[in-house]
Amino acid sequence: MSIIWLLLKASWINVMVATLAGAISGGCSAWLIALINTAIAQNAPLSLLPLFVGLAIVALVTSSLSQFVLIDLAQDAVYRLRLQLSQRIMAAPLQHLEQLGPNQLLAVLTDDVQSISNIVFVIPFICIDIAVVLGCLVYLGWLSGWVFLAVLVFLLGAIALVQLLLSHVYRYIKLARKEIDRLFQHFRTLTDGIKELKLNSQRKQSFFDEDLTVSTAASRRYQKTALKLAAVTSGGGQILFFTLVGLLLFGIPQMIPSAQAVLPSYILTLTFLMGPIQKLIEQLPSLTTANVAIQKVTTMGLDLAESAEISTVVPHPHPQRWYRLTLEQVTHAYHTDSADHAFTLGPIDLALKAGEIVFIVGGNGSGKSTLAKLITGLYMPDAGELRLDGQPITEANLEWYRQHFSAIFSDFFLFDRLLSHDTLTPDQQAQRYLEKLELDQKVSVQDGRLSTIALSQGQRKRLALLTAYLDDRPIYLFDEWAADQDPIFRDIFYHQLLQELKQRGKTVLVISHDDHYFHVGDRLIKLDQGRVESDKWQ
Repeated sequence: MSIIWLLLKASWINVMVATLAGAISGGCSAWLIALINTAIAQNAPLSLLPLFVGLAIVALVTSSLSQFVLIDLAQDAVYRLRLQLSQRIMAAPLQHLEQLGPNQLLAVLTDDVQSISNIVFVIPFICIDIAVVLGCLVYLGWLSGWVFLAVLVFLLGAIALVQLLLSHVYRYIKLARKEIDRLFQHFRTLTDGIKELKLNSQRKQSFFDEDLTVSTAASRRYQKTALKLAAVTSGGGQILFFTLVGLLLFGIPQMIPSAQAVLPSYILTLTFLMGPIQKLIEQLPSLTTANVAIQKVTTMGLDLAESAEISTVVPHPHPQRWYRLTLEQVTHAYHTDSADHAFTLGPIDLALKAGEIVFIVGGNGSGKSTLAKLITGLYMPDAGELRLDGQPITEANLEWYRQHFSAIFSDFFLFDRLLSHDTLTPDQQAQRYLEKLELDQKVSVQDGRLSTIALSQGQRKRLALLTAYLDDRPIYLFDEWAADQDPIFRDIFYHQLLQELKQRGKTVLVISHDDHYFHVGDRLIKLDQGRVESDKWQ
């Protein structure tokens, strides 16, 4: 099973230790049952008491040891799984992550990992129950080989029947899991598009009736079917137990008259086994769900690993001074199912110089944001080459190259933790910028964290600008930064903040539609339909 393989990969030695301890515990439990049968047959002589106490203690100690080892192992495995998956997401190319979509990534990180974590919690108890069952079966075989053979044939038939039902459970759980991806997509629509939904009652009702309700109902239907089949499997286990007892009481004496003496011991042992077997059957749906989740996580993990970028840690985030960044015949295409709607940026030939303010302009869909992602190294060119001071940018030095940039995209994310590479502490340096950005009355900084980021979009963009200042990179990129600012602060941004960055020797790339501020730049690059229409110095 996938969950066992997950534990073996974590530490096969610990699995072996836990298995051995569990086997000893199961053996002691079976021995205790045998001792109870002997005591009943011999009117409970006191001479059996020390052995009874000793076996009980050994069973308790080895059971606890097995559980402790497996608990540590299982939780460590989930811990590593979460971090490994997160690392692979961070290492995957941005375009690949955009193709997967946040709904698939969130479903794996939350729903699938949680399913694995839930079953990992009960794995130690499952292992102990299995050990007890196996130990008791060994004892039953020792009592009577022929009776055990008859019981074994019955159990194999029962297992085949249970497996048949579980195959249907597995199928419906996989279908339910597919609906989870769709549900996460609809939930994102619900949270990210709530304003638009509120403004259009027809769209809101259509989304609720035709998207959210349909996916939720399908998920409910598949889950119900899977759980009902699992309930039938669990109930069938009880029926099979009583069928087996009936076979022992009424069938075996007719077929094997000599086995009459051991039947009470068989029935007592099987009655004792009813508890562990019932618990095992009840956990089968959770095990099936966990196996589906592990397959989903493994598939996505391998998919991300295949496309992973070369990941290197840049110990000194401040790159040396640069002079010229060139794009030589750079192209990038968005691949879609319809060739008529495919968009290609380029070929682009540009040379950017240190210390200049460059406006990148053009209509919607002209390729401005794509060009920004290419310049910053978030996209690799499909063709052509980026060069920094003559050095080609490849996967081997891509991480180093990206450290030259600090960017605020139109769909930016705001972190509440601040990093500073100045001689001042993050708190001291951030306080100066908060005053400059007129946010010192709303936000404070303590221990390198912002007190709040629950502000208006314009104020959040100012906080993003604060983090960009603290990064202190040689090249700054602002994608429609001023779009959410009031007229006064928009004027401050173009006439003061940009000029201050230039005076500090920074290169500033500004994507903007504010044409009445274009004169503050040194250069104006205009894009149209993925090509450079004009490149003017001002």
